[in-house]
Amino acid sequence: MRWFWLWLGLFYVLWLAAVLVYRLGPVVTAHWPIAAAMAAGSYFAGSTPMGGGTVGFPILVLLFDGPASLGRDFSFAIQSVGMVSASIFIWARRQPLERVLLRWSLLGTAVGTPLGLGLLAPVVPGLVAKLVFAVLWGSFGLLHLARLKEICSFDGLTDVGRRFERRVGLAVGLVGGATVASLTGVGVDMMLYAVLILLARADLKIAIPTSVILMAATSVVGIATRGLLTALAPGTYAPSPDLFGHWLAAAPVVAVGAPLGAWIVALVGRRPTLVVVSALGLVQFAWTCAHEWELLGYGGLAAALAALAAATAALAWMARTGERLALRRRHLDAPPTPAGGGSAAIGSPASPE
Repeated sequence: MRWFWLWLGLFYVLWLAAVLVYRLGPVVTAHWPIAAAMAAGSYFAGSTPMGGGTVGFPILVLLFDGPASLGRDFSFAIQSVGMVSASIFIWARRQPLERVLLRWSLLGTAVGTPLGLGLLAPVVPGLVAKLVFAVLWGSFGLLHLARLKEICSFDGLTDVGRRFERRVGLAVGLVGGATVASLTGVGVDMMLYAVLILLARADLKIAIPTSVILMAATSVVGIATRGLLTALAPGTYAPSPDLFGHWLAAAPVVAVGAPLGAWIVALVGRRPTLVVVSALGLVQFAWTCAHEWELLGYGGLAAALAALAAATAALAWMARTGERLALRRRHLDAPPTPAGGGSAAIGSPASPE
């Protein structure tokens, strides 16, 4: 744990030095509402597969009426502190991870996220980005509310094969980074989490830490890419002027909040937290539709509901596929039936005729 405490001490020293040297105290106090909101967001970032942007994106975009690009950039920036801090905490505690899927997902997101930010994000309307966020979180809310007992009962994980892990991990990172993460700043972690719990039927103690580390890396790649794009083409990729103030105020909260969430949830259990987050996912879907009603209308609302139904159906299909994979693995691992079709264990004396 000394590496975690070293990281935390170094961060706070540098943050405080910057505030004092550059006299940024008024900036911090002016942005206190987002810092207060991220106290809850950082807890969810460390204890669930839904990053701190789960709270940060809708707060900035729906409550503060900011552009979707601000919600995305803030999610990247704040998770580069909070989820990195949670990742260091996870590594320090030596929590179990699905390392093969994680390695290939990291490779995928290192390529996909810059591509999405450079090519897709500038041409996708803000309303579409908001709806992508709303649909993804709403579908995960429905998934957890419908299958929470089953998901919390998983132990270990199904051996799905190395080639499957490599291909799926690369696809998750590449596609998730290029699409949902480049539009909203979050989501690739939830895609990996879905693969782990639905296809591999992984224990939450494995699935959530693995997804947290992927989102931490994606956030670092995302904010670094945004900085590079701004330097190369400031007129096209200029960030919101409020981004730095929001980050400066919230960063000291999330640096300790995300690891604290990872620690507290080990004491109280994940089920209550997942119920709350699932409910928030459905609330923010309804909130987004109500907030954007003038642009959506009845046709847009119908399209949003259809997208929610399609995403939920895709998750249900993954769950059924995972059940079949688990049954096949149990069949392959079962001891062979003795000759003659009897049920006696291998090596036991034969029953008399």
